[in-house]
Amino acid sequence: MCLKCTHSFFRILLYLATSIIPLLTLGKPRARDLGIQFSGTTGKWNSITDVAGVEVGYTTIIKGKGALKVGKGPVRTGVTAVHPRGRNNFGKVFAGYFSLNGNGEMTGSHWVEESGFLEGPIMITNTHNVGTVIDAVIAWSLINNPNGYPISLPVVAETWDGRLNDINGFHVKQKEIFHALNSAKSGPLEEGNIGGGTGMVAFQFKGGTGTSSRLLPKDEGGYTVGVIVQANFGRRSQLTISGVSVGKTIDDLMPEIHNQKNKGSSIIVVVGTDAPLLPYQLKRVAKRVTLGLARTGAVSSNSSGDIFIAFTTTNLDQTDTNLTMSAPFLKNKTLTPIFEATIQATEEAIINAMIAAETMTGINGNTIYAIPHNRLLELFR
Repeated sequence: MCLKCTHSFFRILLYLATSIIPLLTLGKPRARDLGIQFSGTTGKWNSITDVAGVEVGYTTIIKGKGALKVGKGPVRTGVTAVHPRGRNNFGKVFAGYFSLNGNGEMTGSHWVEESGFLEGPIMITNTHNVGTVIDAVIAWSLINNPNGYPISLPVVAETWDGRLNDINGFHVKQKEIFHALNSAKSGPLEEGNIGGGTGMVAFQFKGGTGTSSRLLPKDEGGYTVGVIVQANFGRRSQLTISGVSVGKTIDDLMPEIHNQKNKGSSIIVVVGTDAPLLPYQLKRVAKRVTLGLARTGAVSSNSSGDIFIAFTTTNLDQTDTNLTMSAPFLKNKTLTPIFEATIQATEEAIINAMIAAETMTGINGNTIYAIPHNRLLELFR
């Protein structure tokens, strides 16, 4: 073999090793795998689980096809569980909450706002299963933390998946919720048509669950900021990816919806960090999620439920029994890098949700198409 041919052969092997194999390892490509560039340095997994201690679990329910029969299907739904300190740690964490547009629900948020504490997991599901999830989280806490105080005001958020799912059939039951809670793990996470994001739509492409993270430089504290989203919002013409007006270029492959009026849209965003922050600072972090949405072209429509929560895994001494307590926290003047990391990770998590999502057909043959990767590659070449 000639020297030039040998060099070409090894270049091909290097391409396969650095490009194709990572995609196979992850199972599905992510935005960066398609050559889309984002600002900031990610953590190891580019996931909210890069924040030490955070665990995420899913249950996905996909069954049936054809005409809608309420209570029977087709079913395209699920539930997501986010444990700030892992499923075996029932300690409180500091948290802050922000609603950009309130046509949606995040139960327990009044107590988060009042107390500054988050107790237990954050759950995300479809709109009509919120009550079932509340009941199940309380029951789960009684089983798994029998000597502790029960989680009486669970944080459960929702978006509407009725374009594809038999949403009035209430298919997310206690068994499925317990599975999401008990199967939570750290490490890389699945994205797209998974968990609570199974039946969701983003910018009139298939949406769902997505995640991303940012690692701050050591001179800015070296902290990690992670985000997980349930993306179910936006119109096609608004879609912007890394500054490129994608929605105006890829204007076909629109949703095929039969015998149904179009409903509103929403997005739930959970931000986790290991930076020592107080509740009012975490509320400021949650507010910065809005700028990450704006980077994707979102406008937060009148009928949208755009609700965000941020927590820190540090600060609280869980054994403190004194009348007073203390907690280290960052100076306000040092928060800008955390704000920036939140904005960057939110933007990328939304796009990751769309890249991982696959075309889905649900009730009445309604079909939502996945964003075409080959055409994105052309745009970002």
